[in-house]
Amino acid sequence: MTDDKVKRRLTTVLCADVHGYSRLMGADEAGTLGTLRRYRSAIAGLVERHDGRIVNTWGDAVIAEFASVVEAVQCAVEIQQEISKQEQDPPQALQMRFRIGINLGDVMVDGSDIFGDGVNIAARLQELAEPGGIVVSASVYDQVHNKLSLGFDSLGRQQMKNVAPVISYRVTMGGRAVGRQGLPVDGSPAHRTEAAATSEAGAQRIYGGYAPSTWISSIPDRLASLPRPLAVTLTVSGFLILINVFTGLHRIWFHWPVAVLLFIGILRTVLQRGPASDRNDDRRRHRE
Repeated sequence: MTDDKVKRRLTTVLCADVHGYSRLMGADEAGTLGTLRRYRSAIAGLVERHDGRIVNTWGDAVIAEFASVVEAVQCAVEIQQEISKQEQDPPQALQMRFRIGINLGDVMVDGSDIFGDGVNIAARLQELAEPGGIVVSASVYDQVHNKLSLGFDSLGRQQMKNVAPVISYRVTMGGRAVGRQGLPVDGSPAHRTEAAATSEAGAQRIYGGYAPSTWISSIPDRLASLPRPLAVTLTVSGFLILINVFTGLHRIWFHWPVAVLLFIGILRTVLQRGPASDRNDDRRRHRE
């Protein structure tokens, strides 16, 4: 008799998929195919290094399985880093980014292929990942969260097509977010100093190489030196002018309320100064 019993095993499934593959193919078929082949070769090498195997590839997807959950997650992180390192800074529209989902579950085995919810959940998890990101199921999280120098942001229970809802987690690295290009954002003091310098340099580029004009920073000091009624009037008038500018200058309306506010502000300033001067004179005469 032929044994038709379905073979099953518990395994870790990694599903990687190119974000926006159809758009990339529409823009440059030959270039996209060449890039995909290069990245698949790198992925295959990393999977083998972590004692996994490529189960299937179709279109832009890669399915791999691992006996170790820890190795699967480590492999996913290295895949994102390697792809980012290989990127030769193409135009934004032509950048190829993979999304990765990882699930630990029961699968059906047919020769060298695997099927079932264990695979389907991994495929659904990769759809939740950002380009260059990794999302894992709760079963993976339970096995690796205390074994790797990684962090995990809970995405909660996610409703997925054709499978039961699954609690999922976004992978971070040592408490540092994995960026869109798969690179960790270092939290070390040296890195923060470098980042601050980079930000400052970027700001200088934005302003054309010049620091912001100092008269802008002196506005609060100048307002503070004015009488309070006049300072309040000028502040409110400035807001009215900005509102008119941002809502369109096809109809200018700010001059009337600004004129009224200025009149009231000047009048209150004059009235406050007059009595104050009289009181000062009275105090001087009393001292004499």
